[in-house]
Amino acid sequence: MPFPNISPEIFSISLFGMEFALRWYALAYIVGILIGWRIVVATVKRAALWPNDTAPITPRQVEDLLSWVIIGVIAGGRLGYVIFYKPAFYIANPADIIRIWDGGMSFHGGMLGVILAGWLYCRKYDLRPLQVGDAMALGVPIGLFLGRIANFINAELWGRPTDLPWGVVFPGYAAQDCGQLVGLCARHPSQLYEALMEGLVLGAVMLYLAYRRGALKHPGTLIGVFLMGYGSARFIVEFFRQPDAQFISEGNPLGLALHIGGYGCTMGQLLSLPMIALGLYLVIRARRT
Repeated sequence: MPFPNISPEIFSISLFGMEFALRWYALAYIVGILIGWRIVVATVKRAALWPNDTAPITPRQVEDLLSWVIIGVIAGGRLGYVIFYKPAFYIANPADIIRIWDGGMSFHGGMLGVILAGWLYCRKYDLRPLQVGDAMALGVPIGLFLGRIANFINAELWGRPTDLPWGVVFPGYAAQDCGQLVGLCARHPSQLYEALMEGLVLGAVMLYLAYRRGALKHPGTLIGVFLMGYGSARFIVEFFRQPDAQFISEGNPLGLALHIGGYGCTMGQLLSLPMIALGLYLVIRARRT
């Protein structure tokens, strides 16, 4: 399938000799955060969904928490990318750490940033972290869905070469570098796989559990479901996703961050395993209490 002719920029304007552009990726962040915020507000307004028919946070506090979450997403996402994916480069070029406009964000780092921001907010205002975390988790999948769609539009984070009928011929020299293959190189649209699994499917499951199965009555359940769901989806998609170039070498063509005798895990899989384990623990703990 040919790559659709969609520009990464929605529009651009020139002001004072400088070019300013609104990109689909930035819009995905903005819209995802706003929709997630409205989902959380709608959920905390339904007191009957919560333990003792009392929501753990008010709609106004959700609005305040949003500012903390935005800082956590950006700072955590950037630092996660620096630490997990290119530590040697940024140790040699520390000034480039703040150049987020050049790209380079890690979901796992962003998640840790959001968790830290949420925990600090709950501690400051004496709120129940697990219940607030359950509410926050409900708003995340829509952001993941839109973010992965934006990755596809940007023609980035594409998958490994494939001959399946839905393989996409991504533009650019790097995407067309498929070793000894002659002709066009089609790749897995792994961004769309993630949008479907981490966004639509996981989001639908979590909303169903919250609104139809009483999951919010058991604090920590939705946090656990999200961690297990995202971790499992990311672990699976990593088999189809092209790893970062810095992990690929002549002796490691699969780009495994940890490998022994040709077997191992990519960096995305390594970071997902603790998520799955922690999510399972939280779900079991929530059901027992």
